[in-house]
Amino acid sequence: VETSRLVVDEEFLPFPRHHFDLVMSSLSLHWVNDLESTFNQVLTTLKPDGAFIGAVLGGDSLQELRSAFILGDQERQGGISPHISPFMNVADAGNLLSATGFNLCTVDTDYIQVDYPNAFVLMEHLRGMGENNAVNSRGAPATRDSLLAAASIYQSMFGQPDGSVPATFQVIYLIGWSPHESQQKPLRRGSAQHSLKELGHD
Repeated sequence: VETSRLVVDEEFLPFPRHHFDLVMSSLSLHWVNDLESTFNQVLTTLKPDGAFIGAVLGGDSLQELRSAFILGDQERQGGISPHISPFMNVADAGNLLSATGFNLCTVDTDYIQVDYPNAFVLMEHLRGMGENNAVNSRGAPATRDSLLAAASIYQSMFGQPDGSVPATFQVIYLIGWSPHESQQKPLRRGSAQHSLKELGHD
């Protein structure tokens, strides 16, 4: 099978209209600034009845680290500042797909727990993955005192019997189809022959 490799900006896709049967994205869309525009471009590049399949980190990701930073900042600085980039929630993901024009949209979610020796190892791994905080309004970097406080709070609140700490990653899975006349369509409102109230009655 002939393949080609291109490195492109997800917000400015250089592909022609109706070019692909399938577009897939794995754990990168949370870095896109204008996700609606990207979804529009993906829809444009799909052939009719083509599919988009994506996986993106959801809003519950790193909830333990987020809580520890909030409490640590309050304790050491008397206020809070964002230390973790924002992620989308499940409802927004589905609404964006539908609003863009995808048909037969499906959204599902899964939670993955990864155990780390301590909060500092977790933060080092996040840096290694390029998942640093990218919020423009994040302010000054976290101070040593704030980091120590956050790590201590993380261990106190979420530490496990073996001394490790959990990090939760929520993954939102998305499927949407480019419109085509052959696709199943919802019935006209009020056209049902039976009422749900009849279920369970003899």
